[in-house]
Amino acid sequence: MNQVMTFSATGDSFVTRCHLKQDSEFQKVKEVIRSAQARFTNLEVTIHDMEGFPSAQSGGTWAVASPKTLDSIKDYGFNLIGTANNHALDYSYGGLEATLKHLDEYELVHTGTGRNLSEAGQPVYLDCPSGRVALISITSSFHESWVAGEQRKDVPGRPGVNPLRFSTTYLCKTEEFDALKKIAHLTGINSYDDMIRKEGFLPELQEDEFMFGQYSFKKSQFSCVETKPLEKDMKRLENSIAQAKGQADYVIVSIHSHQIKGANKDHPADFLVAASKRCIDAGAHAVLGHGPHVLRGIEIYKNKPIFYSLGNFIFQSETVSVLPADFYEKYGLGPEHHVTDALQKRSNNGTRGLSCDPDAMGSVIATWTMKEGVLSEIKMISIELGYGLPPHKSGWPRLSDRIEVLERMDQLSKPFGTSIRIQEGIGFVEF
Repeated sequence: MNQVMTFSATGDSFVTRCHLKQDSEFQKVKEVIRSAQARFTNLEVTIHDMEGFPSAQSGGTWAVASPKTLDSIKDYGFNLIGTANNHALDYSYGGLEATLKHLDEYELVHTGTGRNLSEAGQPVYLDCPSGRVALISITSSFHESWVAGEQRKDVPGRPGVNPLRFSTTYLCKTEEFDALKKIAHLTGINSYDDMIRKEGFLPELQEDEFMFGQYSFKKSQFSCVETKPLEKDMKRLENSIAQAKGQADYVIVSIHSHQIKGANKDHPADFLVAASKRCIDAGAHAVLGHGPHVLRGIEIYKNKPIFYSLGNFIFQSETVSVLPADFYEKYGLGPEHHVTDALQKRSNNGTRGLSCDPDAMGSVIATWTMKEGVLSEIKMISIELGYGLPPHKSGWPRLSDRIEVLERMDQLSKPFGTSIRIQEGIGFVEF
């Protein structure tokens, strides 16, 4: 008997408030998500009652929400949760461990962070009427100290995120390269690193490589930037996909990535494109990208969908209840100031930032259907997140009859050879 499997997916859920369940807009969005069997979102906040202290670094806003906010995540119908992202350790190990605990208490299937690298990278499974779905969650955006550590027989592992690291090399012409070397010599920018490299505390450079401070340069006929996924992380990811293939009918990979190509957020970095395709090559049935808080294009690769970014689903960074002293100090504020002061200072009284960006506050819900592992349909449903609405409505998704978001998705997808046909307010991906 042929089995038809249905999926729905969103981008980032930066949720800091509890939803009014009787709200009609909530019900409409919920129906779209729950129309599928496997339903994914990226949880971009830590969930706890201040069990953890704030890390010295954050993903931008120190993201914390009450465990009660998981009621909204569950009420929408999500049953697959990615946690690998740049906010996972905003409240250090205590916040991470509390988040994992509360997700377990709500019986939500989740992965992407863990008490060690093996746990963070482990596939998790959801049994549905039409098949078993595996999820792997990984992120390229994180502070270097947040990487989950491998266990050894003599040393325990370290809690953290499942990392997708990458190399960045700046290519430049001979005259530009020589000018950089001259500036480095005159300023001494490399003096300390050169010394400790001789002492063995930094790895040797490749023969054609030159470091200018923390940046790697090589000679080339062209001036550009080259990014590549770290082979060690890709091999580990491919191994996780192979493991999942043996345990599930469908494998989904979630990749959280803020990195861009050029100066536009809506253009994915080259390493993300390469990594996504390798996931499909390894056996994944879909790659779900998110991170930049705006939409990116869709590519159909080997008849499998790659969503380079599904943008925002819930975005409530302006209603966090607390912020650490570090945030206030960053904006020149003191202990006499409160959360609203700090957020207003950052947004210049609501005139800048993501909550003021129409591209960040307009997004999509993706739904797709597979029959015996073969893609048969992808639909994009337009949503808006309350841009310009009062605080109690801002940041929550609502279905939108505006087609501008779908038209934008079509334009962003064309460089990947993908077109989106808009019919009766719904985007149909053609392949």
